[in-house]
Amino acid sequence: MSKTSFKTTVEWQSINWRKLERRVFKLQKRIFKASQRGDVKAVRRLQKTLMKSWSAKCLAVRRVTQDNQGKKTAGVDGVKSLTPQQRLSLISQLKLGKKAAPTRRVWIPKPGTQEKRPLGIPTIKERAKQALVKLALEPEWEARFEVNSFGFRPGRSCHDAVEAIFNAIRYKAKYVLDADIAKCFDQIDHKALLEKLHTFPSVRRQIKAWLKAGVMDGKTLFPTEEGTPQGGILSPLLANVALHGMENRIKQTFKKAILIRYADDFVILHEDLSTVQKCQEIIADWLKDMGLTLKPSKTRLAHTLNEHGNEQPGFDFLGFNVRHFPVGQHHTGKNTYGKPLGFKTIITPSKAKQKEHYEAIAEIIEAHKGANQATLIKLLNPVISGWSNYYSTVVSKEAFSHQDYLIFQKLVAWARHRHADKSWEWISRKYWQTIGGDQWVFATQLEDKNPQILRKHNATPIVRHIKVKGDASPFNGDFIYWSTRMGKHPEAPHRVSMLLKRQKGKCAHCELFFRDGDVMEIDHKIPRSQGGKDEYRNLQLLHRHCHDVKTALDAAAGGVHDKAPNH
Repeated sequence: MSKTSFKTTVEWQSINWRKLERRVFKLQKRIFKASQRGDVKAVRRLQKTLMKSWSAKCLAVRRVTQDNQGKKTAGVDGVKSLTPQQRLSLISQLKLGKKAAPTRRVWIPKPGTQEKRPLGIPTIKERAKQALVKLALEPEWEARFEVNSFGFRPGRSCHDAVEAIFNAIRYKAKYVLDADIAKCFDQIDHKALLEKLHTFPSVRRQIKAWLKAGVMDGKTLFPTEEGTPQGGILSPLLANVALHGMENRIKQTFKKAILIRYADDFVILHEDLSTVQKCQEIIADWLKDMGLTLKPSKTRLAHTLNEHGNEQPGFDFLGFNVRHFPVGQHHTGKNTYGKPLGFKTIITPSKAKQKEHYEAIAEIIEAHKGANQATLIKLLNPVISGWSNYYSTVVSKEAFSHQDYLIFQKLVAWARHRHADKSWEWISRKYWQTIGGDQWVFATQLEDKNPQILRKHNATPIVRHIKVKGDASPFNGDFIYWSTRMGKHPEAPHRVSMLLKRQKGKCAHCELFFRDGDVMEIDHKIPRSQGGKDEYRNLQLLHRHCHDVKTALDAAAGGVHDKAPNH
């Protein structure tokens, strides 16, 4: 390493990130408060101050070069990663303008379909500029977004949207319009979006440049006259801005109608059929102003309790099936006055998602017929854990047990294929162990140095999710509320939840509260290569960028660093 590069590496690592984060958040909080009280002049003044600040530019560069999952995905310039020297250089280049490099198109498969979804990957420089603009715009819009908008927002999740639906129908059966917007990201009208953003000229010009930059597919440049490219840091926020106002528009006509939206998926709920049909017309007309339309194949009108026309009761939303079941007096739900309702609200994993999950498991087993048992278990456990945790807040025990039964059958076939000449008694003794009274646990021999045990779906506890407070925001400064919610999120790995609780929501290195969107990693205080054990006393939760610093310190001290998995 040259003297110059060593100096810039030290210079980058010696930045007081804690001070920078506090300075930027203080501005964001002021933007949020000013937007809440409708003080547009103060919002614009504070946003300009933030985007000119060296602190915000540093954080934007660190976000795209060290934290983001896609940090090593190249744009059209082919640049995948930056050295500390290049990062410092990029900070000084973050100036908004009228031009933008085109995005690089990457096609990724859509889960559960044969279709592919286009992603537009901007260059690292454009990503950093977008991250900077997002730091300024997000607090303004978080103060304005509607209560029942849950997608692509800090501190909100699918589970909050599902809990909002449960609260909306738990005491009364209702008609539901389950709808999807056709090619939402690809068809948003640029002019309408920029008018709705109503931001100051330099940001408007830069966002317009990003929207009009075009996309490179292979060696061909395609113009972009509409839509926001999926894959950009700013795209989800822009899509939410475009769709902001749907709920308010419905409430203007029907105060008791409820619209719950997650990104471009939404449901409208009301006990009267004609009201829901009228709401559909209102929303279809409202979307036209943004250049959008409803997708007929994904738009369905049903009832939560009874059949409606050819439609069965209930509906699927975000991978969950929501419906009412008629029940007798001993099982019925009750209203707030204790009066029996005659039905019960049941939310389960949807049939389509159950089938999709089993096929993913079966594909892994089929593709690894020659792999040993330990390797297969290591491949299956993250898939099982992720799916089980996602559905751990609803009535999933029956679905979990069914998945375990299907996987057992598949593993029996896998084991028989490996040992066609052996008896079932021999095979079952080799691959299945008795643990805690369960005689059929797919696991390596327990006497092994590091036994591998396949996780069962039905071992996942069912814990009701508590919906986020309606008007709460991560920009309100209530760090304890938000860090506590992160630890209790159903998709948070168990070890992460435990460490968050032990560390009281703070990073062990920089001592700042973890915030939504922060990438967290588990670290061994004493590296395993130096005798450190894989136990809670030797584990700590760090920001990814803080983990990078800790790794460098471990290496400088002569230890080979090793990272604990986040599960």
